[in-house]
Amino acid sequence: MIDQLLIVGLFACLVASLIFTDWPAVWVFTCAMLAAYFAGLVDTADVLSKASNSGLMTLILLLLVSVGLEKLSWLSRLSGQLVTRNYSLSLLRLGVVTAFFSAFVNNTAVVATLAHTVRSNKHHPASKLLIPLSYAAILGGTMTLIGTSTNLIVSSFLEDATGQGLGFFDFFAIGATATVLGLVVMLFSARLLPATEDDKIDINEYLIEAEVGADSALVGKSILDNKLRDLEDLFLVELVRGEHLISPVAPQEYIEAGDKLIFSGDIKQVSILEAIDGLRIFAIEEGLLRENMVEVIVMPNAAIEGKTIKDSGFRSLFDAAVVGMRRGGKRLSGKLGNITIQAGDNMMLAVGPDFNERKNLGKNFVVVDELVGGVKTTPLQNYFITAALLVVIVLATAGIVPLIKGMAFLLVAMLMMRVVRGSELRRRFPFELWLIIASALTLSQALSNTGVVAVLADFLHDHLAVLGPWAALAGIYFGTLMLTETMTNNAAAALAFPIAFGLAESYGLSHMPFIMAVAYGASASFLTPYGYTTNLMVQNLGGYGMRDYFRAGLPLSIVYAAVVLLLIPRLFPF
Repeated sequence: MIDQLLIVGLFACLVASLIFTDWPAVWVFTCAMLAAYFAGLVDTADVLSKASNSGLMTLILLLLVSVGLEKLSWLSRLSGQLVTRNYSLSLLRLGVVTAFFSAFVNNTAVVATLAHTVRSNKHHPASKLLIPLSYAAILGGTMTLIGTSTNLIVSSFLEDATGQGLGFFDFFAIGATATVLGLVVMLFSARLLPATEDDKIDINEYLIEAEVGADSALVGKSILDNKLRDLEDLFLVELVRGEHLISPVAPQEYIEAGDKLIFSGDIKQVSILEAIDGLRIFAIEEGLLRENMVEVIVMPNAAIEGKTIKDSGFRSLFDAAVVGMRRGGKRLSGKLGNITIQAGDNMMLAVGPDFNERKNLGKNFVVVDELVGGVKTTPLQNYFITAALLVVIVLATAGIVPLIKGMAFLLVAMLMMRVVRGSELRRRFPFELWLIIASALTLSQALSNTGVVAVLADFLHDHLAVLGPWAALAGIYFGTLMLTETMTNNAAAALAFPIAFGLAESYGLSHMPFIMAVAYGASASFLTPYGYTTNLMVQNLGGYGMRDYFRAGLPLSIVYAAVVLLLIPRLFPF
């Protein structure tokens, strides 16, 4: 009884921490796992076996392989032909291509690649296309085992519980149906999105800081005399003098040595500021070249989140300096170094030669700029890697070669062909995800060891018995959906799986429909920007608010739920 109370208390603290605090999920899961271990709820053998679970190792290999797949040039070649004058046709093209590639390549990489095309198109406002881009990536990920990490997490849990994971195309029938109908729904719901005008939120409008040197010709003259009001695509919004912020800046205001001039506008025009005598851009002053410009988005739970640029030690952490910064449709104020970094912020960085070798990039940023993804593949590498991937999928689907062995071969081939480098794999190794899943598997074992899963499943069974298994299936789906909208998709899948599996056992039914409900429910993040990284990525790029996700995502969420709940019992009978 005491053990049961301990594990229930641990889970209550875990869920509350994930929902109501900003603590990183990796630390919450790891601390909960260690608490269960030291309390004797699991033994050392349990912890070690979960950490080396074969399903988990498959997931790690797949994510490392995706580092190389991201470099294949097929997607970038197609991207320039997706957006046309016809809005509906553009949505359809963008949705189909995004969904297809997201079934095999990391969703974040697909959205990052296509976001550049969407933002630079001249036919439609980017805000009318970016949320559909994210939703199409989410839908496409539901079609295959490797399409999204949630599918792989569920497969890892299933393999741990039964010794047999999910097949590569077990998700395809439901995922493809949901994708097709979802894209049709988006043709109509996307019209509810705001058409952001360029003069309200410019996709290139960054906050840019420049310092007036002591020997500058600007010193002693007014803003008007220095013609700082006449700069193309750049507007002087503030002047920082010591601890004082001057805003708005009057044309008659005289410039003093050491003044920080805060401009807003097109980051591409930063060269205009460089040409002004005695006006120094911080990044240039740091010795970084303007040609090495990289645009990034700050990830949720990044190490620098909540810190100022100055306090984070940005330059030493990343071998990069912040040239410009923007935050959705909100105007930033003050010196760049004093602005507190938030998840979703866009930064334009001037990077040094060591930038791409830093191991902490993937944990802090998503790279948006298409020129920054490392060396692109040659045609020979493109064809070989694509063909090898297809062979691995066919052999794994036919049961001839295990997926883990095929992915290991593909990773070795990429290393030998120098598609990826060892330094990249070390930097991109999903250590935090490994810790989360290993901890969740261990906690699931603790729930089983203490009998809590059986008690909870019997309780749910007793109260849902009148309604039947379909109601239980719907309960599992919507419960997982609520979790993924309030925390993350991976955490939602990890928490919901033990309950779903135990509920199936209490009914004496097949576990497959219930765990598939978990998988699809964890991927159904259409109502908020928080459940999926891609939703957060496009939030600032398009200047979206919460209601934009809800308006565009609610019809899609309803149709998606209907497809999932109707097809699961037919394809995976109770």
